[in-house]
Amino acid sequence: MSTGNRTAARPEPGARERGTAPPVSGPGPSRHGARLAVPLWTGGILLLLASVAVAVTIGPARISVPDVRSVVAAHLGFGDSGLSPIRDGIIWNLRMPRTLLAAVCGAGLALCGTVMQSLLRNPLADPFVLGVSSGASTGAVVVVVLGVGGGAVSLSAGAFVGALLSFALVLLLSHTLGGSTDRVVLSGVAAMQLFSALTSFVVMTSADAEQTRGVLFWLLGSLSGVGWSEVVLCSAVLAVCLVICLAHARTLDAFAFGQDAAAALGVNVARTRVVLLCATALLTAALVSAAGAIGFVGLVLPHAARALTGSGHRRLLPVTALAGAVFLVWVDTLARTVLDPQEIPVGVVTALIGVPAFVLVLYRTRSTS
Repeated sequence: MSTGNRTAARPEPGARERGTAPPVSGPGPSRHGARLAVPLWTGGILLLLASVAVAVTIGPARISVPDVRSVVAAHLGFGDSGLSPIRDGIIWNLRMPRTLLAAVCGAGLALCGTVMQSLLRNPLADPFVLGVSSGASTGAVVVVVLGVGGGAVSLSAGAFVGALLSFALVLLLSHTLGGSTDRVVLSGVAAMQLFSALTSFVVMTSADAEQTRGVLFWLLGSLSGVGWSEVVLCSAVLAVCLVICLAHARTLDAFAFGQDAAAALGVNVARTRVVLLCATALLTAALVSAAGAIGFVGLVLPHAARALTGSGHRRLLPVTALAGAVFLVWVDTLARTVLDPQEIPVGVVTALIGVPAFVLVLYRTRSTS
């Protein structure tokens, strides 16, 4: 896949067709995006808070937004909720951690997608391009089906270890092959195929029907049964990775013009790539270990956010994270209620929504190129 160098003021004719990076906004769109940044951040935060509060009320038990507010205040030490223990438990122990983890997963996957697309100069890159999802799937299957760890290792822990092993393999392969962006992507594809084959082999040779069904549901993405420990862990990893990515925002802007241009601007290309790849891989591993593989969030949301803010990463990264959080909160709400009492895997719903949206993105890119 070839890449074309660009200039900030006037791109070389045909550069967009040859390049693989997302379109770089000119001075006009950048100023427009900068003016929209603060309103978008403020509106996104308010929309996210409202979405979480409303989503928690949706379900078989009749719960209102004031009930949610009073329960949260009570558990934070501000008085008593006045609700029965059952209703309190439904809000605080069941729906609230699930909704918050959906927000964290949506924000994290969208953030990773934005960084991967800019770092690899590939608009089709997503958080799973490094084979992390396939490695996590293999780790989870090994724990659940083969019983590795003798019950002392949980499914999430096995998935996390598998994700890290897959990423380590990608780093080793890409470094051995030269370390270019193309080699990173190809190494990720190789790792993805390897661990997918291992997962299929273990399931087909060792799993019974019940185990196969449970593993398949998790592989498609599921937020059922999550608790506060997953929320705290994933939120902490997301916060650290967001700070790292924001600290490298200007560097990501430089990568939009190619590695040579970034190096000419004083960017340590190799070190920056390793730092950001490790950060996104760690965040993806944590999210996949808690919720399974949820596709299309990191692929589609960055394009939508980029259309609103322009390509400057200092304003793009927070907006993308907020958009991903709001999106997945409502997708999870739809997944758990539309066929109640049966639940749809979250990854199935994101694919049903994401495929048409991605086709629209491709059509729009084609029509403007």
